[in-house]
Amino acid sequence: MREPCAPRPDRAGRDRLSYGAFTVLILAAQRTGQENPLAVEHGVSHKCLVPICGKPLIAHVLDTLTTMDDLRLIRISIEPEAVAALTPLIESYAPSGVKIEFVPSAESIADSVLIAAAGVDGPYVITTADNVLLTHFAVNEMRRAFAEGADVTAALATRGGVLAAHPEGQRRFYEFSDDGYSNCNLYGIAGAKGMKAAEIFREGGQFAKNPKRLINAFGLFNILLMKYKLISLKGAMKRVSRRFGLKFDGVVLADGSHAIDVDNERTYRIAEGLLAKRLGQA
Repeated sequence: MREPCAPRPDRAGRDRLSYGAFTVLILAAQRTGQENPLAVEHGVSHKCLVPICGKPLIAHVLDTLTTMDDLRLIRISIEPEAVAALTPLIESYAPSGVKIEFVPSAESIADSVLIAAAGVDGPYVITTADNVLLTHFAVNEMRRAFAEGADVTAALATRGGVLAAHPEGQRRFYEFSDDGYSNCNLYGIAGAKGMKAAEIFREGGQFAKNPKRLINAFGLFNILLMKYKLISLKGAMKRVSRRFGLKFDGVVLADGSHAIDVDNERTYRIAEGLLAKRLGQA
């Protein structure tokens, strides 16, 4: 497990180090047959088009990604019927020189990731269309972990870091003996070998809301160790690495705002305030 890191930007606001070409997979699909409450509230057809600080959610993610060095391709996993609504926005990023493609989403996150990665070599950084507080630094920490030998990476923030960013930023944390952690909707897979880790998400995410999914993914004994706070995050990563035959690395980001995405109206308002400050808006 990597320790909490602080950004080391150059004058352009980017991480100084380069780790080679990479691909980003953005998960943007809605659940089949369900209207997203935020989309309905804001009068748009799809959650990723919900406006925040003057732009659709996904535009803030793309603003961050398309200004990164070495990014060769972005693939957006989304329902085919949503492509027409998104196309004008995606075309506006043509001057960045980053190739952006749509790929059809699947019923499960695992299958969506596998489809999005098909035919493209890793490494892959995976995020979501509502991750509006994403930064260059966070993405580069995923890539740094690859350079240090990780097959699979997950960005996390400590309870203290999240609550320092906003006291209501998250209400659920994964509890370990050393701290409570929240995921940052940012993952990395080094290559084809690491793709079998996508099976962890076969039943979908939201592990904190559904312990059964945790058990199916990581094993009952490992979950009991975590439930009773008998294992640290670092120890858990070692056990999961052995379970899957891959090297897992939990990358702890010091800035807890990375763990605040737009899930509902409450987190929308929190993310809006943090994003406005970052952008220098009133």
